[in-house]
Amino acid sequence: MNKFASFIAVIAFSSVIAQTFNTEKMNGFMDALDQNKKFMGSVAVAENGKMVYSKAIGYADVENKIKNTPETKFRVGSISKTFTAALVMKAVEENRLKLDDRLSKFYPEIKNADKITLEQLLNHRSGIHNVTAATDYLAWSKSAVTPKQMVAKIVTGGNDFEPGASMSYSNSNYILLSYILESVYKKPYAKLLEEKITKPLALANTYYGGTISTKNKEAFSYEAAENYIKDGETDMSVPSGAGAVVSNTADLLKFADGLFSGKLVSAASLDKMMKMTDGYGYGLFTVPFNEHTGYGHNGGIDGFTSALYYFPQSKTGYVMLSNGTAFDNNRIAIAALSSAYGKDFQMPDFKTFAVKSEDLKKLEGTYASTQIPLKIDVRSRNGKLYAQATGQGEFPLDAKSATVFTFEGAGIEMVFTPAKSEMAISQGGTNTLFTKEK
Repeated sequence: MNKFASFIAVIAFSSVIAQTFNTEKMNGFMDALDQNKKFMGSVAVAENGKMVYSKAIGYADVENKIKNTPETKFRVGSISKTFTAALVMKAVEENRLKLDDRLSKFYPEIKNADKITLEQLLNHRSGIHNVTAATDYLAWSKSAVTPKQMVAKIVTGGNDFEPGASMSYSNSNYILLSYILESVYKKPYAKLLEEKITKPLALANTYYGGTISTKNKEAFSYEAAENYIKDGETDMSVPSGAGAVVSNTADLLKFADGLFSGKLVSAASLDKMMKMTDGYGYGLFTVPFNEHTGYGHNGGIDGFTSALYYFPQSKTGYVMLSNGTAFDNNRIAIAALSSAYGKDFQMPDFKTFAVKSEDLKKLEGTYASTQIPLKIDVRSRNGKLYAQATGQGEFPLDAKSATVFTFEGAGIEMVFTPAKSEMAISQGGTNTLFTKEK
């Protein structure tokens, strides 16, 4: 659910997608990911509502060797928030809601409810703590919860700041918006999604998710380790309109095109959705690529990751849906959009350096930092190095030299200095120094 970082430096480009899309090189990029087991999922690009690229790799069901196809459906995670924001704007247009309505009108038991507006829920400025960040979240997220139970959890989580004082991404905001929509329409969110969005846009493969079924062309999700390990399934009553939508690449491109072409909400409503405050609008954030500015959302739930971006000026849409990745998904977006705009891009390089087992043993240990309250356990197994941060899953490291290792899935580079018992981590432009505990 993290925000999408800037792609690359500004350069000139052509806006005629269908004539310039570099299908051959993009296929080579995706094939490299597939052959090296770095990514499973589906990628597509469209212009003016017409698909110009679509490719799926990997397996929807690893155990039963059911392959992903362009028709495979995935849990889209927080892309669901764009659907929910559009539903809220529909409710405003139909005089069911007002953006300045107070949360106390619906949930007075929540702290500061008399100060929190629906608009602040939409742009994550409510101050309500993110319920999915609760320390016990994983213990209860696989079981069904009622709205009453979820609201009680949100109340217990408290507030991080005064309404409007700051912006902090919180799934609680969109869970509450889902319940509010159900209250004013007296219909379940799944029905509202169908009536207001999927039927009008003929999205036959988009709906409120349930238990995953490969018979329904749905993918399971996986954690990338030595091999892909099946992840658990969050019960869809937990994220609701913050993350419960299931879809495929073709439907999401149609949704984006419909939203930005005025088929769902008015131009005035769309303008409000696109207006950024501290980098976030209503269910949207900006996506810079060269000289173009797009709008969209990323998603992540269980082992699923996703991205949906739309560039109104050239009417270009990009979507990535994954059910297992050990690669930096931003690089896939760069490759696909570069292919669309006729620009060159870097192919992935999965060449690794062979490090002797005895040299890997020298790097093992628990590393701590004075910069952040996080420890990292490093261990070797079968000639490969693995790392595990406090409270997180283990991830494999690829050796680029005897002391430099990377984890493409999170854009991490780890540089070891055995003589000093130190290890430096670079990620997202930040560098953190760790020292091995004795």
